[in-house]
Amino acid sequence: MVKGQAIGVDLSHQNVPEIVRTHPRIHLIEGNACASYGTVMEQINPAANILVIEDSSHTYQNTLKVLQTYHPLIKSGGYFIVEDGICHHGLPTGPKPGPYEAIEEFVRENKDFVIDRRRESFFLTWNPKGYLKRIK
Repeated sequence: MVKGQAIGVDLSHQNVPEIVRTHPRIHLIEGNACASYGTVMEQINPAANILVIEDSSHTYQNTLKVLQTYHPLIKSGGYFIVEDGICHHGLPTGPKPGPYEAIEEFVRENKDFVIDRRRESFFLTWNPKGYLKRIK
């Protein structure tokens, strides 16, 4: 029995290679991540272990909204990964405020998650503070 699937949510998948588009365990959804939450829920087994990786517009407001929308999918011990917190926290590029600040706000308001800095290899990462572990 084959286990696992990947669901990609993005505004456009036009640059996704055909081999990815046609893979039986990959489902692509075009649209805003938060607006597509219902469609994502139709594709998953609520009993499954789910890993969410957020890598969208990198704006503070969008990143925070995705965290607030998708965090219920993560079970205790699981992870929610937020990409590109390095924006203005190591690289002088990207939205400001951005993912880094959204992560800090999210963990302030949601005590079920902690920032797991042990996941940052040698303290070098594009995702500083971006490995959020659910503890409850």
